Amino acid sequence: MPIIARKCLSALALATALTLPLAACSSGAPASDAPLAGAQLGGDFTLVNEAGKTVHAADFAGKYTVFYFGYTYCPDVCPLDTANLMQGYHAFAKAHPDKAARLVPIFVSIDPARDTPQVLAQFTGNFGKELVGLTGSADQIATVAKEFAVYYQKRAAPKGAAPQAYLMDHSRAAYLMGPDGKPIALLPVEQNGEAVAAELTRWVR
Repeated sequence: MPIIARKCLSALALATALTLPLAACSSGAPASDAPLAGAQLGGDFTLVNEAGKTVHAADFAGKYTVFYFGYTYCPDVCPLDTANLMQGYHAFAKAHPDKAARLVPIFVSIDPARDTPQVLAQFTGNFGKELVGLTGSADQIATVAKEFAVYYQKRAAPKGAAPQAYLMDHSRAAYLMGPDGKPIALLPVEQNGEAVAAELTRWVR
């Protein structure tokens, strides 16, 4: 991954930072040893899906969700991570269709200026109809990113390039959340689909 493209925080480092100070807290996760048990992640949000429809956190109540934050113009990391996420999801769904029916993978754009619902639909459509794409206003994205402790920042376009040719720095993590909206674990999307499927099998009940 080119360093100039973005500053990606590793999933392991992020998990450690989120969980160590909160180990004694109650999580509501399906198992007491969930890696993100007690971490203050997630919350209410208002975003827009690929159809231009307003979506709220409550719309996913009672389901497991996976939140991945990225952007469609990302040249390398986001497409790879999303591919691994959805390969893992599809393998899990094949082995456990009933459980997969309660799981929603979600791609949240941190580049709302370019990622319109239409652009997002083209991107998510490449990975499977089950992947939900969400975007919104700059303020809406800032709010949900803060709730998930996601770092992102716009980089200046390279010299001589069009202003719209900018890249985004952003943290790299896929959050598995429980039906109660509480965090459970970070999925290893930086590895491969097999690793993602194994984690889903471990935590989705």
